[in-house]
Amino acid sequence: MPKVTFKKNRVLPKDYVLEAEPGKTILEIAQAEGIPIGANCGGVCGCSTCHIYVVKGFDSLDEMEDREEDRLDLGFDVRLNSRLGCQARTSSEDLMVDVTEESLKAFFDENPKIRKHYEATGELLMVPHSH
Repeated sequence: MPKVTFKKNRVLPKDYVLEAEPGKTILEIAQAEGIPIGANCGGVCGCSTCHIYVVKGFDSLDEMEDREEDRLDLGFDVRLNSRLGCQARTSSEDLMVDVTEESLKAFFDENPKIRKHYEATGELLMVPHSH
């Protein structure tokens, strides 16, 4: 089974390596383990808050559809390796992703209790959930 590594960032204290069922989206994998990725629209390609950078394995992902490209145009600091976590589906290759600052901010806006705890303690509550 392929693995998805979520890189350490200002919120994640370390890299998190998760097993990924092929065909699952990066957002679904993250949410199942409580990895902070924004999803204002619930993961239906209606916003750009699940914007991520695919650091490793980008070419193993399906080609971006027009709808995803249109939504990424609304994103901040879009790069050649940008994808929306709700649209990027795993294949048989390992991936490494970096969650954007835009997505972290959206995650905390969507989860005020987790944000409040994080601001008070510096500890991220990793609460699994699905959309």
